Amino acid sequence: MRATARMRTPKLLRRFKPWTSLAPAALVQRGLAAHERGAFMEAFEAWQIAAKGGAAEAAYHIGRLYLQGQGVVRSLPDAADWYQRAAEAGHAEAQLVLGRLLLEGAAAIVALHSPEVWRQEAVKSAAKADEQVPLAKVIFPHGLAVEKQPERGFGWIAKAAEAGNAEAQALLAELLRQGRGCAQDFAAAREWYEKAAAQGFAGGEFGLGDIHFQGLGVPRDAELAASWYRKAVEKEHVRAKVALAFLHLNGAGVAKDVAEAARLFAEAARREDVTALYNIGLLYLRGEGVAKSVDKAETALRKAARRGHLPAIQALGEFYSKGIATEPDLREAAHFYLQAAERGDVQAQFFTGRFYATGQGVAPSVREAAKWFLKAAENGHATAGYNVAVFYLKGTGIAQDIGAAIKWFEFAANAGIPAAQVQLGQLYSAGTGVDRDHARAEEWLAKAASGGDAEAGLAYATFLIQSGKDEARLARAAELLTPAAASGHAAASLQLGHLRAGRFGGAADWPEAAKCYLRAAEAGLSDAMLALGSLYADPATGLADAKAAAHWFEKAAAAGNMIAQFQVGVMYCTGNGVEQDLAKGVAWYEAAARQGHQLGQFNLAVMLSKGQGCEADPERAFEWFERAAEQGLAAAQLSVGDALHSGNGVAQDLDAARAWFEKAAGQGNEMAKQRLSAIGLSQSGHAADAARG
Repeated sequence: MRATARMRTPKLLRRFKPWTSLAPAALVQRGLAAHERGAFMEAFEAWQIAAKGGAAEAAYHIGRLYLQGQGVVRSLPDAADWYQRAAEAGHAEAQLVLGRLLLEGAAAIVALHSPEVWRQEAVKSAAKADEQVPLAKVIFPHGLAVEKQPERGFGWIAKAAEAGNAEAQALLAELLRQGRGCAQDFAAAREWYEKAAAQGFAGGEFGLGDIHFQGLGVPRDAELAASWYRKAVEKEHVRAKVALAFLHLNGAGVAKDVAEAARLFAEAARREDVTALYNIGLLYLRGEGVAKSVDKAETALRKAARRGHLPAIQALGEFYSKGIATEPDLREAAHFYLQAAERGDVQAQFFTGRFYATGQGVAPSVREAAKWFLKAAENGHATAGYNVAVFYLKGTGIAQDIGAAIKWFEFAANAGIPAAQVQLGQLYSAGTGVDRDHARAEEWLAKAASGGDAEAGLAYATFLIQSGKDEARLARAAELLTPAAASGHAAASLQLGHLRAGRFGGAADWPEAAKCYLRAAEAGLSDAMLALGSLYADPATGLADAKAAAHWFEKAAAAGNMIAQFQVGVMYCTGNGVEQDLAKGVAWYEAAARQGHQLGQFNLAVMLSKGQGCEADPERAFEWFERAAEQGLAAAQLSVGDALHSGNGVAQDLDAARAWFEKAAGQGNEMAKQRLSAIGLSQSGHAADAARG
């Protein structure tokens, strides 16, 4: 805010009028003395007078006042203006600072003491300014920002370096090494590092260490690098300590010494170096080079994470999710993975999606899960691509879009995810969202199965079985199912059992079928238990064993299989393979009936109507007859008609009875036809009697 300072100058000049007769060098010293006392405005006036007299040192110090906001409003553009005046006069330190400002550019930081000060100064400045000039331009004549100009910045730093400023020499070398503001030139970088190092500047020594360690324009020489790093370490150069620590950690150019590496990392960590904090955290966690301490590890990693260090954030996510040396804390894990995800870490984006999908560590949100899976997929994460495809397919957390689902399934499939290849095969087979394409479906399923994935093998085998009874295809299906079944895949064992039992054509091999069913049954598949029970119950298999059949039917029934529940009911009612127990039979019929098994409903109704294994209950019997009848069972339709005709357990309704008899007769039920004939004869008799009367 140089305009504001100029407004105050006349009053201060009257106060310090004798200063105008002093030499610029003397004024610079007076300004330094005032600055030391904290009299910043007095220092400003002394330096301003000296600067008008051509003192570059004074202009440099005024630039520093604007940079630090001492006695004036902090303004980087104004600071740059004064530094440039000093730089153009050959002031090396000003050239260096100006170069730094121009390298990156910066916004001016407006920090007036209060809004009232801003208002007063704005009014004064506006009164003296052309009304057409923007207010900000009046108060900040040099603008509100320093424009980023890397090439100009490089030029000023080069001038300072040529003037012998060691810090500028090291910085110039860094720029040449990186190619910032100039063409990359390792040889020139090494020369400038050497000049800075010759002056004992630690930054130059550290830079030479990097040059030789990385082999930038010279052969790689870890030992020589270590010697340069060590020189910088002796001057307490933090980055050099980190570099030397890595050499000791890996035994590169120096003897491997984890304890020494830990000491150096710890020293650099005390200076808040994030790389050092991260690495000493890992060493504390593993107890390498230092006594193991989970608390110290966590503290160091958290400090690095607060500084935005991505590896530390990732490490904390893993630390809390796996419970390394402590109990897992999924809330903390989710917190740190989210931080890493927001910084673009792909794996963390995937983990974050998984946290939201499962509700572990965060409130479940399919929308957030879809968002993070999509971000990870867009960044190349194959499994996330598969997940987001499933979300698009089902419309979970994202608008349903079959086209987008297929796009992401293809992305994941081409990345080698078998589940995605299976999904594509099934979509093309069914024609879901795409034209049905049998050949393409088989291509994807075959590709999925080629990697030996059991689930993919089952999917391809099922496709082959369903696509025809061709012997070659059935043989190929068996080839796919056999290793999957042998690996313990229960569903593959079940399907192979069906294949061996001849369900899809070909000769049956009952003993082999039994082995396959047994593997699947022991793995807990109720369908396999049912199949095994059916195999033992069938005399045609040559393996008939009523007790074994009852055993497996009952296990399947206990697992909730309604077909098995019905079969067990039959066995208890008939005493086949078990001791006859009508009450148990009724209980199993009811279990099957409640799941909608129509024969279970019918048999339960029969038992209730006759009072076998239970108390007779015509009303409940009618309810179950009616449920079975509604499912189309002709025998149940006949029974419902009989009940309605006779009024047994329900109010008599001859019209409704006729309707049910007609439904049963329509299915060929002879008894229903007889009932209808009897009703017809009865009605004819009644009509004749009425005529005679």
